[in-house]
Amino acid sequence: METIRANDYHDLVTASDPRLSPDGERVAFVRKTPDDDQEYEATVYVVPVGGGDPTQYTISEGVDSTPRWSPSGDRIAFVSTRGADDDRPQLWVLPTDGGEARQVTDVAGGVSQLAWSPDGTRIAFVQQSTEEDRAEGRDLELDDEEYEPEEPDPRVIDRKIYRAGERYFDGKRSHVYVVDLGDGGAARPGSGGERRASVERITDGDYDFLGPEWGDATTLYYGARREGDPDDNIVVDIVAYDTDADESEQVVRTTGWGASIAATEDGRVAYAYTPEEQATLRQTEVKVLDRKSGETVTLTASLDRTLSMDVPPAWGPDGEEVYFGTPDEGEYVVWRAPGDGSDAPERVVGDGHVTGFSVGEDAVAYVKSEWDHRGDVFVSTRGGAETRRLTRLNSDLLDDRAVSQPEEIRFESEDGTEIQGWVLTPPDFEGAEPRSAETSSGERGEPRDSNERYPLVVEIHGGPHAMWTTSGTMWHEFQTLAARGYVVFWCNPRGSTGYGEAFTAAIERDWGDVTMADVMAGVDRVAARDYVDEDDVFVTGGSFGGYMTAWMVSHTDRFAGAVAQRGVYELNSFYGSTDAFKLVEWDFDTTPWEESEFLWEHSPVAHADQVDTPTLVVHSDDDFRVPVNNAEMLYLFLKKNDVETRLVRYPREGHELSRSGEPAHVVDRVERIVRWFDGYSDHHDAPKALERGDEGLSAAESEENEENEESETSGEDEGGE
Repeated sequence: METIRANDYHDLVTASDPRLSPDGERVAFVRKTPDDDQEYEATVYVVPVGGGDPTQYTISEGVDSTPRWSPSGDRIAFVSTRGADDDRPQLWVLPTDGGEARQVTDVAGGVSQLAWSPDGTRIAFVQQSTEEDRAEGRDLELDDEEYEPEEPDPRVIDRKIYRAGERYFDGKRSHVYVVDLGDGGAARPGSGGERRASVERITDGDYDFLGPEWGDATTLYYGARREGDPDDNIVVDIVAYDTDADESEQVVRTTGWGASIAATEDGRVAYAYTPEEQATLRQTEVKVLDRKSGETVTLTASLDRTLSMDVPPAWGPDGEEVYFGTPDEGEYVVWRAPGDGSDAPERVVGDGHVTGFSVGEDAVAYVKSEWDHRGDVFVSTRGGAETRRLTRLNSDLLDDRAVSQPEEIRFESEDGTEIQGWVLTPPDFEGAEPRSAETSSGERGEPRDSNERYPLVVEIHGGPHAMWTTSGTMWHEFQTLAARGYVVFWCNPRGSTGYGEAFTAAIERDWGDVTMADVMAGVDRVAARDYVDEDDVFVTGGSFGGYMTAWMVSHTDRFAGAVAQRGVYELNSFYGSTDAFKLVEWDFDTTPWEESEFLWEHSPVAHADQVDTPTLVVHSDDDFRVPVNNAEMLYLFLKKNDVETRLVRYPREGHELSRSGEPAHVVDRVERIVRWFDGYSDHHDAPKALERGDEGLSAAESEENEENEESETSGEDEGGE
């Protein structure tokens, strides 16, 4: 049986954004897969809850997202880039009983965050628009089909945070709009008489508005970032807008990373709340405001877990319970709690990595990845008693691939803190008998009838306040390394979420030494196994994991090779160039002008003269979370100190390269990690990557094949003449 390869990424399918139909019979979701080296295909599929094959509902053109059933279930609204560029996705509505999808909007700023009104006549959405767009009405409808915004030259900046993701804001603010689907309106130009829907903007000003959610048919809630300098705080006003009276009212003020709002028709509003002081070290709670009584309760007061922003709160259909997601000791799970706070939360969906869910009358639909698959659609009863897997999106690939099962381990750091981690062995690993009942939970002994030893790769997660599982986005990378003959170890050191607030806050003012103590305790534990070569150990990680990779190679010679990816390597310069400068303020409780020497000493580049480990540096040119100057600094410092190193920069990519970058770049990154380790491993007969050029890289092989095909075609043409 074949093993997982880096190039298999081109065939991997992912599912996201599951949505139960109002009758509870079907689940809509987005199916995404690489289309070529640079693009993805993302389409809306629907799968029956009772079983059966998924059906493609939208055509394979552009990228579709955000499927939302109408309240009656007769239509699905979705966002698509079909017929447009990626900067201006539009709103489309598709009848579910057959027929063509109808484009509803044609606006300058693009469409996101859809929400149907309860009566099914209107859809609220968010659009990024400039003041000029709003003045000219381009945010309501474009008259010029060839409209293309001009790139600012020069780019004049007045905000503290002026770029994020991979784009500059260039004066754009997010505003809330409502499109009326049933008012007739004038005919759309060139549409053969099709009536255009009417778009209305309901917010205004030089602020960001987000997260629209309907309560009843005339009440629309949304978040407003407008307190002081919104770029320098996390204050969010939750506003109720009366569509009949055209009036808005602030109903509650919260603090947090966005507007995670869920509302009922009788005026109860669930929302996220994070204490503002040192917010990165605090947990996000779920609160409910009853507008009639004015009372607020905290549903998660007894739960020492933080809300997962990828799995925000949602009311059950009867309006009695609130469902929400959290990280929880190596899993991302779903809980439910009475909306009045009368009882503690109850865990209803777990045993894996849940990335989205939808609650219906009798069921919960969700997307979950597990150790043996990248992610599929599941459905369970609302209490989680019965579960059914509805899709097997990667069965064609995985039925022919050997997939290794991770082993959970628990170990103590030097201060006695228990840390959870996992060990993944190569597919040809011969297995092991349990050592004894006294060993750590799930820990295996030495391989049966084998004296073979394996090199070890240590993976460190980003965040720093994140949490790894046995699956999720790292599944492909971990399995590829194992297939190449490496034992892979990863863990959730202190600073991670999912183990309580005190655990998360343990790295306050000390990212490096605390995390390193936890990770190295796990390295010692795993390297002590007879099948691991303790002299052939490698380390890698991205973002905060990149920081830790660089920190560790400057504080120990334990590793034979390292790959530092998209990392924070100098805290002062990171503070001055990132959209996440609050991370430094809150995690270190300081600023560069207060304690620049302290931040310098806690920066990996300050210790670059202590590095002997061959270190590959990987970064993206358009990474605005950790700008590339941090990678340039680490690379130059390593070169000046005669460390074997190389800097690999990916054009057109941002901080999310490893998760959603161009397919060819995602593959290339994994292949370069493997090649770098292979070159310094005693267990691989491979030259160093510095000596190999492009040998062994898929991109180079693809170019060579194209050249050969062109040469053959040219020869055939000449012969024919």
